[in-house]
Amino acid sequence: MGWETLARWGDDAARLERLTGGVANDVWSVRVGGRLAVGRLGTRSDADLAWETDLLRHLNREGLTVPVPIPTTDGRLFADGLVVMTYLPGGPPRNAADWRRVAAVLRELHRLTRGWPQRPGWRSSADLLHADTGTKVDLTAMPAEAVARCRAAWSRLPAGPTCVVHGNPTNPGNIRMTADQVALIDWDESHVDVPALDLVLPHNAAALDDAFLDVAAQASAAWEAAVCWDDDYARQRLATVLPPGR
Repeated sequence: MGWETLARWGDDAARLERLTGGVANDVWSVRVGGRLAVGRLGTRSDADLAWETDLLRHLNREGLTVPVPIPTTDGRLFADGLVVMTYLPGGPPRNAADWRRVAAVLRELHRLTRGWPQRPGWRSSADLLHADTGTKVDLTAMPAEAVARCRAAWSRLPAGPTCVVHGNPTNPGNIRMTADQVALIDWDESHVDVPALDLVLPHNAAALDDAFLDVAAQASAAWEAAVCWDDDYARQRLATVLPPGR
């Protein structure tokens, strides 16, 4: 099945324009029930999509501004890999004050999802100290020295409660800001981990102290290297991660 599945959202449902920013998915603006929305077609499992759509509905109920899944005409939140969500207006952060607003929303996300179950098939940074694979991460594909760097960085993260992390909040395209709200979009990388991985922000907007900022930045760079391995960006990020014992 492909975009013909959009008909499950009604006879008038239609694709409008392909949107930029989707890597693993095909993302379009769509019209559903006479209103503008966003459709995302991918290959994630039903269990994975159920986790994501349940999370977004929970966050919406708790007052965060997130894309809300729009049900099919028969009440399903996704069908054949397709999810249709509300469109959120706004632009990216422009300055340090904007990024501080983003940091506040991320901390609220973390508070609202303490103890949340892991996304099916995913592993946290702590899990990957011992496990080799988890959805987008395959440490067996990396050189042993690279794996050692990543694990050393993750091992320096302080133990503590886990929560849902957005997974890519430093990409300005994943944030829609207006004068009244900060919306986080593109939850494709979200999973359960330690909150520090979300808080390495421009201008140190989360106000981490210097020592903890360094630990978090190293762990975040290691995560990005492992998820993206092996392209030029992954190698660039790995180069910023200190080897074990340093």
